[in-house]
Amino acid sequence: MSANEENIIQLDFSEEMKTSYRDYAMSVIIARAVPDVRDGMKPVQRRILYAMKELSLSPDRPHRKSARIVGDTMGKYHPHGDSSIYDALVHMTEDYSLNIPLVDGHGNFGSIDGDGAAAMRYTEARLSPAAMTLLDNLDKGLVDFIPNFDDSEKEPVVLPAMIPNLLINGTTGIAVGMATNIPPHNAGEIIDAVIAYMDRPGISIDKLMDYVPAPDFPTGGTIINQSDMREIYASGEGRIRLRARTEIEKGENGRKNIIITEIPYTISGNKAKLVENLASLAREKVFDEIYDVRDESSKEGIRIVIEVKKDRDIENLLNGLYKKTQMEDTYGVNLLAIKPTAGGNGEPKVFDLKSMIEEFVLFQEELYTREYRFLLEKAKKRLEIVEGLMKATDVIDLIIEILRGSSSVKQAKTCLIRGETEGIRFKSAASERQAETLLFTEPQADAILAMQLSKLIGLEILKLHEENETLLANIGEYEKVLSDVRELYKVIKGRLREYKKKFAAARRTMLTDTTAKAYVEKVVEEDLYICIDRFGYTKAVDAAAFGRAAEEAKQEFTQIVRMKNTDRLCIFTRAGVMYQVKADKIPRCRMRDKGTLIHALCKMDNQDEALLYVCFQELFESMLMFTTKSGYIKLVSGVEFETARLQVVSTKLDAGDELAGVSLLSAEDILADNRKVILLTGQGLSLGFPVSEVSEFKKTSRGVKAITLEGEDLVVYAAAVEQTADTFCFNGKTLNARRVRCRRRAAKGQRAALDMM
Repeated sequence: MSANEENIIQLDFSEEMKTSYRDYAMSVIIARAVPDVRDGMKPVQRRILYAMKELSLSPDRPHRKSARIVGDTMGKYHPHGDSSIYDALVHMTEDYSLNIPLVDGHGNFGSIDGDGAAAMRYTEARLSPAAMTLLDNLDKGLVDFIPNFDDSEKEPVVLPAMIPNLLINGTTGIAVGMATNIPPHNAGEIIDAVIAYMDRPGISIDKLMDYVPAPDFPTGGTIINQSDMREIYASGEGRIRLRARTEIEKGENGRKNIIITEIPYTISGNKAKLVENLASLAREKVFDEIYDVRDESSKEGIRIVIEVKKDRDIENLLNGLYKKTQMEDTYGVNLLAIKPTAGGNGEPKVFDLKSMIEEFVLFQEELYTREYRFLLEKAKKRLEIVEGLMKATDVIDLIIEILRGSSSVKQAKTCLIRGETEGIRFKSAASERQAETLLFTEPQADAILAMQLSKLIGLEILKLHEENETLLANIGEYEKVLSDVRELYKVIKGRLREYKKKFAAARRTMLTDTTAKAYVEKVVEEDLYICIDRFGYTKAVDAAAFGRAAEEAKQEFTQIVRMKNTDRLCIFTRAGVMYQVKADKIPRCRMRDKGTLIHALCKMDNQDEALLYVCFQELFESMLMFTTKSGYIKLVSGVEFETARLQVVSTKLDAGDELAGVSLLSAEDILADNRKVILLTGQGLSLGFPVSEVSEFKKTSRGVKAITLEGEDLVVYAAAVEQTADTFCFNGKTLNARRVRCRRRAAKGQRAALDMM
């Protein structure tokens, strides 16, 4: 066996794919998309804040270029591309996305309208006061550190967050096979709920909701399904219905205005799209009540003005706007976060409100325990030094004698620690014997040797005694806190109350239970002209514009149908299909505009050909005459075509057959017998007979034979013309209608064709 063959590892392909994909999925979940339940941070956000901490970008320091922050983050901790890092940095500056932004941006960081941030080389940033609650105690050993991607630096596993950042600011993220969507909450309410849990760990979700009734979005708005919040907080999943907040103001010329002052959180960072949507609905006459839409927003707040026409029902219009625009939207809640495990990697879990607060409290216990152990150890070390300095001031003459008699600092230090006097010159044997009794600790000896002579004045000695008493009191306090969890909770709650004073704000999002009301469309009827040219381009022109148009312009259209804006345009095609298009779906255009292909408006087959255009109101009051190429004919009442379907079969056709013509006839035409049918065949034969001889059938019937065809001859033209008509047009040619005479073959009761030529 060769060396290469020995190095080949045989693997099952499917198993390798499963393993690799599982590893990839967990990497995305843990290291990219889902936040840690303890500090509420995704890895990229945590690394950005830590890099800014390392750059000393505290709130009291000048801003630093965003490019520098991104560069340090990418080079030291997050090697996944600068654009994702900068996007995360920008997000942490957005006061319309976060209740308490973590980064203080300077420059163009985008807007609630949807404007993007300027390039990172143009913007600057520093940490916000809220971010310091996540970073302040990193130097106290409160959290563990791990090597970065290349082992050149250390980074924190989690930030020592002293506030429940995950619930206050919320987050969103899409991983592999799962997603998180945690809404932001009011900082004061969440802190009160945490304190309530610490007072009563057995508290129920219902009682917690006395403090946290619902999310509080930075964009305000109104939650209209408050009663669903109990189930959402209990299961960790659900849907919140959000509405924009509106006011009604008096406008000009007797009109009233709808003022949008707050928008749903789901469109924060995309307000301009809402304004564009409202404007397009007004322009396309979807809501005829709207006179104008404009955005008057400023630094003072959002103000979108919807001018409503005089004497219109504003409440009804609002119902329609809530239904057809993002003035009402749905926020999907999924309280998914990474729960820490003994292995260290953590696992994704869907939390309920109580369990999420519980995880934060457990994390605070760990943080404050570590902090007080750190403070206790630090105080004990300082006490050791202070006690040594106090002891040294009592025998300062002896210490000076030791220092003057020693040949090196090491020799003097050894004497202070162990009492070894060999080689040291003393003034007397008594001094030497006293020096042998000195037993300072090594830190004490170092402090004595480093002590300045100015420390020997009375005031400084008094300060040492005062510091000693303070240290003893602090050590007692620290040991008390560490020995009793109730005392620890007192400290945690006290600091949380301080943070509440600093970050709490009034609730922005209102709560209610509202049932959606249907929009009653009240359309003012008006006349339209539907104009179709020879290529099938179709447009709707209002009556006033059509009346002003020149006759030459009107002659460009092969079909012009007058109808109401509430009616439907019916199109009968050669394939025996009727299509319907609502008038409001046909684009409103000027006479010189091109319009839209009729095939696009009604999804007609490109190979099919339209034979008749008629509005439904006229069709309903008329009769249709169908004639097929194989010579069948019938009359069908227009009433049969009353249907809501946009595409129906208009008549029954045999296989391979199609319509040669569709004619619209009024009841008067049939009763007065002033119309005749003219048929032409491909072989130049023709036949004419009164319309009164055509029988009426259902649309599902084939009809009766109208003409006997020989061989492969087909009907190529069929129409109903006036009895007195002299001519009719076929394929651009004018033919003599009087030469098409009526005849009947009595034996067969069929009409025979006459040669016109």
